[in-house]
Amino acid sequence: MEFTDRPRRLRTDGIRPLVSETTLDATDLVAPVFVDATTDERVPIESMPGHERVPVAEAADRVAEVREAGVEAVIVFGIPESKDPEGTRAYARDGVVQEAVRAITAETDAYVITDVCLCEYTDHGHCGVLEDHAEDDPTLTVENGPTLDLLAKTAVSHAEAGADMVAPSASMDGMVGAIRAALDDAGRDEVPIMSYAAKYESAFYGPFRDAADGAPAFGDRRHYQMDPANAREALREVALDVEQGADVLMVKPGLPYLDIVRAIREGYDHPVAAYNVSGEYAMLHAAAEKGWLDLDEVARESLLSMKRAGADLIITYFAEHVARQLD
Repeated sequence: MEFTDRPRRLRTDGIRPLVSETTLDATDLVAPVFVDATTDERVPIESMPGHERVPVAEAADRVAEVREAGVEAVIVFGIPESKDPEGTRAYARDGVVQEAVRAITAETDAYVITDVCLCEYTDHGHCGVLEDHAEDDPTLTVENGPTLDLLAKTAVSHAEAGADMVAPSASMDGMVGAIRAALDDAGRDEVPIMSYAAKYESAFYGPFRDAADGAPAFGDRRHYQMDPANAREALREVALDVEQGADVLMVKPGLPYLDIVRAIREGYDHPVAAYNVSGEYAMLHAAAEKGWLDLDEVARESLLSMKRAGADLIITYFAEHVARQLD
């Protein structure tokens, strides 16, 4: 039988890279950095091989390491020296993220994004101010209005410390609008917002909660993070964030929600981000340690799938690892 259409003709070594539809570059990647105000030395994160919490004094050094791998952007998470019901260290001028950002921007040329949430700073581990009976009889667990005020204060404090972009992750209704208004009022209208626009209540977050010491002391986050069963709701959430002034739209997690990445890419002209979360990172490491998978290959393929789905940038714990392969 004679075949007139033979796709394999374009799979030989010479032509294959020329017709590749999707590319992955180190400049597509954002590396998370964990800064810990409770330690004077680097502390390995057991559930995330290759990652550490670093003291504030070493934050800039850690970011310099990321830059040496070819990754240009970082997102900073903080572990404070103390916690309280309203997470006051999240928006303190001398808070862990604020101090780290000042050092990073003074000593490196990295593009600095900061996570804006309260879960690492509250003694109950939830993402905002609790309802009166949240522990024994919750309705929505976290009070939306009071939490917006604190998120706005946190975002402004990060911008004043030198953050190039803020990324609110608390899953509160109206948080993008509240933060945009606060930044503009503070004269920080040049600071963009990357919203965790479609953030699911996912089982893939486990290692991150170990890394950032942000697990809830009781209950879960079903009342404010999205149901994994819902896709149309994600588009509604994204539409609200766009209306409120979001500059970049994030989907979290990445791999289990590639359909959401694609739907947002097709529906909006905004840059789209995917968060390749800690559980995705940890499970690939675990399989590789067993000899079941090639870590280099599956890490790159995972990130490539997010780019193919429509992500413009990817927050990933593989950032340095993959960037060195691409160099």
